[in-house]
Amino acid sequence: MNIGFIGLGAMGRAMATNLVNADFDVTVWNRSPDKCRPLVDAGARQADCPADCAAADVLITMLADDAALAAVIDEHGLIEAMGDNTVHVNMATVSVETGRDMAARHREAGKAYVAAPVLGRPDLAAAAKLNIVAAGPQDAIERARPALETVGAKVWPAGEDAERANVIKLATNYMLVAAVETMGEAASMTAKYGVEPGDFLDIITQSVFACPAYMGYAPAMKARDYDNPEGFKLALGAKDMDLALAAAGAENVPMPMGAAARQRLAEAMAAGAGDQDLSALAEVSRRGAHLDD
Repeated sequence: MNIGFIGLGAMGRAMATNLVNADFDVTVWNRSPDKCRPLVDAGARQADCPADCAAADVLITMLADDAALAAVIDEHGLIEAMGDNTVHVNMATVSVETGRDMAARHREAGKAYVAAPVLGRPDLAAAAKLNIVAAGPQDAIERARPALETVGAKVWPAGEDAERANVIKLATNYMLVAAVETMGEAASMTAKYGVEPGDFLDIITQSVFACPAYMGYAPAMKARDYDNPEGFKLALGAKDMDLALAAAGAENVPMPMGAAARQRLAEAMAAGAGDQDLSALAEVSRRGAHLDD
């Protein structure tokens, strides 16, 4: 199977590496060309432009946001460059509106499109243990399945409408941000009563909340070390929260907890934590509780 892979950030790089290591024929492109070098050294080919990736059996895009996806699609004529039997699998987190628009544009061009956002951080991507939510034409999902099952532990079907996968991903990240925020608040509350935050976090992540959403972020809170290049950046959490709230607003779904969490994200970014791990939300709670005064 020939695979074109566009977007080699922390997630994309790990996913593309797993595809190369599984002996797929992989062609890669990234706006910053130097990020292609490790993949080329591992056996991939480097494309001169995104369109060179488009004629593959499966074209995977893993770009930062709606604007980055639109730029590659529009500036490089990516849909037009796709082969008649190519399946475009968009694995990035994008808005419901963009997911719907991408599906319509591909359909009008007679090309196959699947939305397949991933659940998991870069460490899970490197271990090929991502969960993948896939929506689109069933035959297109099946044609892409060998690649999807190589980069993930499980593929969760979400129906024929591509935007269904996008809204599931946004709802998941909404819950994740809320979980990290409440964990930070609870750690600050217990600290006010003399309980070491690390002790509290150990208890909850090895009992009631022994799950990835808490266990993945508690260690950074415990150490108060948020400079994790493989983590989920706080600014990306804010972007996803905005997309989730927009999706909710479009259908008049009240999400009051989301509005509160978005305010905390804004406070954290104002303090310069945008490029830090999402667990840096704990510091907003600590400042509010005057724990370091």
